[in-house]
Amino acid sequence: MENLRFFFFALLLLVSPLLQVARSQSDSDAEVAGTVEEVSDLGIVEENAQDFGDENFSQALGVDVVCVFPKNSARLVNAGEETELLVGVRNDGELPITVVGIRASVHLPFDHKLLVQNLSAQGFNNATIPASAQATFPYIFAVSKYLQPGSFDLVGTIIFEIDQQPYQSTFYNGTIEVVESGGFLSTESVFLVTLGIALLVLFGLWLQSQIQNLSKKSKRAAKVEVGTGARDASVDEWLQGTALSQSQSQKSKKKK
Repeated sequence: MENLRFFFFALLLLVSPLLQVARSQSDSDAEVAGTVEEVSDLGIVEENAQDFGDENFSQALGVDVVCVFPKNSARLVNAGEETELLVGVRNDGELPITVVGIRASVHLPFDHKLLVQNLSAQGFNNATIPASAQATFPYIFAVSKYLQPGSFDLVGTIIFEIDQQPYQSTFYNGTIEVVESGGFLSTESVFLVTLGIALLVLFGLWLQSQIQNLSKKSKRAAKVEVGTGARDASVDEWLQGTALSQSQSQKSKKKK
């Protein structure tokens, strides 16, 4: 019985890392989605992506940014495939702002100093947001198809100008879940299915051996030696003429 529990526990332990729990959308995400839906798209996406370098700029007062993954509240990113997010910008300042572009990078979740991948930058033309206005800008990115599935941190920044001075705002700094793209069954899924079948076969062999041992024990218990009522002829011949044979013959005559 203890071995049976061990096999079930081992099987659950191996399969549990692949069980993914659905993430519910928070209230803040719902508010972000509502805000992005209301803004108008003033940006024209350039065909060629721009490289803004690694230079960091200061933040501007009166500029609020939000981000939402449309129809993807769990923030699942298929490795090697394009993923879209929307960046909403609201200009509460007195001067118009000109959006230059968006850049993003992927980092390890426990240490942002460890860079995993720099994503393609997205540039915009004629993306001017007047004072007291708001606009939505799409950003399409793709992580490397060789990136191992798991949790990573995405850092997204939008770069804009106010009175020809560059500024930046971080619209997203959180976790994304990278999953393996491809066919119905991934390599990891095939491995786990094969491992599960192997464990079931081993369990079946162990169960069969236990049943055979129990059947052997029951057969041994059934084999009980019982004394026979027939007496050996050589013993009777040897007892003839003795007092024991005479007493036995007298008892048999009395019974008759």
